[in-house]
Amino acid sequence: MMLPWPPIPGRGARRNAAIDVDQPEMETPQHPGIALALGGGAARGWSHIGVLRALDEAGIRIGMIAGTSIGALVGGCYLAGKLDELEEFARSLTRRRFLGLLDLRIAAGGLFGGMKLTARMTEHIGALNIEDLPKPFVAVAAEIGTGHEIWLTSGSLITAMRASYALPGVFEPVRCNGRILVDGALVNPVPVSVCRAMEQRVVMAVNLHYDAFGRSSVLKHDAGPLVVDQPTPNRFGRSQQQQVEQRIGITGVMVEGYNIIQDRISRSRMAGDPPDLSIQPRLAHIGLADFHRADEAITLGYEAAKARLHEVERLQAVLG
Repeated sequence: MMLPWPPIPGRGARRNAAIDVDQPEMETPQHPGIALALGGGAARGWSHIGVLRALDEAGIRIGMIAGTSIGALVGGCYLAGKLDELEEFARSLTRRRFLGLLDLRIAAGGLFGGMKLTARMTEHIGALNIEDLPKPFVAVAAEIGTGHEIWLTSGSLITAMRASYALPGVFEPVRCNGRILVDGALVNPVPVSVCRAMEQRVVMAVNLHYDAFGRSSVLKHDAGPLVVDQPTPNRFGRSQQQQVEQRIGITGVMVEGYNIIQDRISRSRMAGDPPDLSIQPRLAHIGLADFHRADEAITLGYEAAKARLHEVERLQAVLG
């Protein structure tokens, strides 16, 4: 069964415009629930599972889901009826098991191809299309080359989810119906605007970066003297700079840089188009690559949602 939703208004060719892909003409649902905007945040996104569990327990009706990055993964699996399988998979991950799912790619658009992850998803989801889901679903991605914000509203669910979490430099971009797509958090980390464009009356966001304090600060700093020579090696034969770079690693630098971008964009976009309610699990201590900490992240998401259930119930009451 497929519930309808209105077409996206205002197609445009301008940079960073939201572009719908194969958007069908549909009508507004007669009995909508609360629209969820599930934000990106890599490993912190396992907390979305806990949020959805709490909402289900309380009997909260969900009208649609818009997801970015891991928010698209969790939201898509939820609407496909595969949240149990995703949770079991997430809780089973160790550092070694997660690394075993990453297929190293040389001279590709990313360090990892992601095909092993895709194979695992295909085992449970198969060839399910977005339009086959019981509620409207939108996965947000970004197009390489144009910078367009892409709203994937139909076609392969697995392809849409893969495109939405294809972190640049880490996962290979996804070719999707003539477009080359990467992680949607580059353009819309918490997709409240997607739900608004779909004319949803009540929108609730799950923001995974709420307690990442200090990233919006502006600091004055002394550049120090001009450095021409190589840093002086320490007693272990490596410079301090080399030690820091080795500790962070190439992927660590990319992920942390991406984290800064995502935090800045989400602050700006949510200030301009705030949700009716925001669930904000405290996840700053969980690293973006800590996929092995699913138990903790899921629990924190569950507790954050339970703490605000009375407000969620008030929003549901507005819908009748």
